[in-house]
Amino acid sequence: MIQYNPKSWFALIFAAYSRQVFRKLFPLMLAMGVVSAGVCYVELHYLDEPVELSNVVHSLLGFVLSLFLVFRTNTAYDRWWEGRKQWGALVNVSRTLAVRIREFSEDESSWAFYKSHIPGFVKALRDHLRPSLPGDPARPSGAAFSGAEHAPNAWAQAMEREAMGRLKSGEWTAQQHWLVSQNLERMVDILGACERILKTPIPYSYSMFMKKFIFLYVVTLPLGFVSTFGWWAVPVVMLVFYILVSVELIAEEIEDPFGVDENDLPLDGLCDTIQANTDEILSRG
Repeated sequence: MIQYNPKSWFALIFAAYSRQVFRKLFPLMLAMGVVSAGVCYVELHYLDEPVELSNVVHSLLGFVLSLFLVFRTNTAYDRWWEGRKQWGALVNVSRTLAVRIREFSEDESSWAFYKSHIPGFVKALRDHLRPSLPGDPARPSGAAFSGAEHAPNAWAQAMEREAMGRLKSGEWTAQQHWLVSQNLERMVDILGACERILKTPIPYSYSMFMKKFIFLYVVTLPLGFVSTFGWWAVPVVMLVFYILVSVELIAEEIEDPFGVDENDLPLDGLCDTIQANTDEILSRG
């Protein structure tokens, strides 16, 4: 995730990320420039006068397109922010669980168990949410879980099994076990919420028509701009194309907040935070 100062205007205007987006879109912008130049050449050299098209049509289409883009970016940002809230809640739940384990149990083996399993669940969840990357999420040790297909569930079940063992042995009261189980249940709820974001992308039809709408809108711009701007229609069309497609690219990037793109959530840093907090809490004498 990119860290930045929102008050530094000039740094944001000339940020390297803008140059990366420009480089990614440059081939498409060049193609739009060629198409616009071709339209300008035909209208200015082969026709008695440029085609007169009312800009009212493009103005109305531009208004409708802006509404679509606003909805698109808001939907993508909602997914990003929901993922951030879930992982923020996971940090808090992990801390609370570690505190309760430390205060409920006097057995150092119990501390060591949860010291490894709480971060183990979190890291397995991170890897589970990145299915496109190589490697499988780690499983908890033991024959019962080594072949588990769903790694985060295996970590959660192992912790619940340990808590149930403490209850049956009489070390924990029913109330203490219930409090620990509440934290484990919350962790599984967060797992389900993150899976919901991952496995329900923006509907295909909406994304497809959004891209078609942008393409058709920009391709037809030279027909209405030549009579007004002449050859200046070429850079104007390229600029409009860059702005519209950049917004779409941003939405595409943040709609999956668990990846490794520059604007995705800092899951590695959050895992390190939970690891450090858990180690500190469960290591206190």
